[in-house]
Amino acid sequence: MVQQQLMARGINQERVLAAMAKVPREDFVPQDSRAESYEDGPLPIGYGQTISQPYIVAFMTEQLRPRRSDRVLEVGTGSGYQAAILGELVADVYTIEIIEPLAKSAETTLQRLGYKNVHVKAGDGYKGWPEGAPFDSITVTCAPDHVPQPLIDQLKEGGRMIIPVGGFGDQELYLLEKKNGELQRRAVLPVRFVPMTGEAQKPK
Repeated sequence: MVQQQLMARGINQERVLAAMAKVPREDFVPQDSRAESYEDGPLPIGYGQTISQPYIVAFMTEQLRPRRSDRVLEVGTGSGYQAAILGELVADVYTIEIIEPLAKSAETTLQRLGYKNVHVKAGDGYKGWPEGAPFDSITVTCAPDHVPQPLIDQLKEGGRMIIPVGGFGDQELYLLEKKNGELQRRAVLPVRFVPMTGEAQKPK
C-alpha cells in the first residue's frame, strides 16, 4: 500500500509514510471487508459512512504538516483510522463523530490499540471542540457547503485546516491557512466525501 498507492502518487513525508505503514487498517473496517483493507478505495463502515481510501488519508495528513507538539482537531471520526494515523504523529488528537455508535466503536478500537493521546467525543463537529481549542491544525472528513465559522475560530494563528467543501459529486478539498486572523485558501484536490450533517445542513 505504502509503495504502490502512496509513494507512487507523491506522498513523500517520511513520518506520514511510517504512520501509514504502522497503523493496522484492517482493525478499522468491518469484519467482512478485511480482505479489502489495503486496496486503494473507500470502504463502508455502516450508518451510511465510509473509511476514506488510504491515499486520501495520507494526502490530507501530509497537507497539515503535523509536528510532534501539535494539538489536532478531527471532525468526522468514522472508524477512527485517520485519528490513529494522527495519533502517531502529534501530541493530542481531539476527534468528534456525530453518529454515537460509530464514536463508541472508534473509541473502543483506539483504546485497544493503545492510542492514549486520542480523545473521542460524540457530537456535532460543525461546532468544533471549544474546550480543546485552539488547535494547531484541523482536518474535516465530511463535506459542508461552507467552512464552519466555529472551526475557523478554533484554529490557531498560523494554523492549517484541510476540508472538503461542496455538494456530493462536486467537492474540492481546500487547504486553509490562518494568517493575521485572515484565511488564505486554495483548492488542492477534487474529492467525494459524505456530507456533513447536523448544524451544517440547517438552512442559513
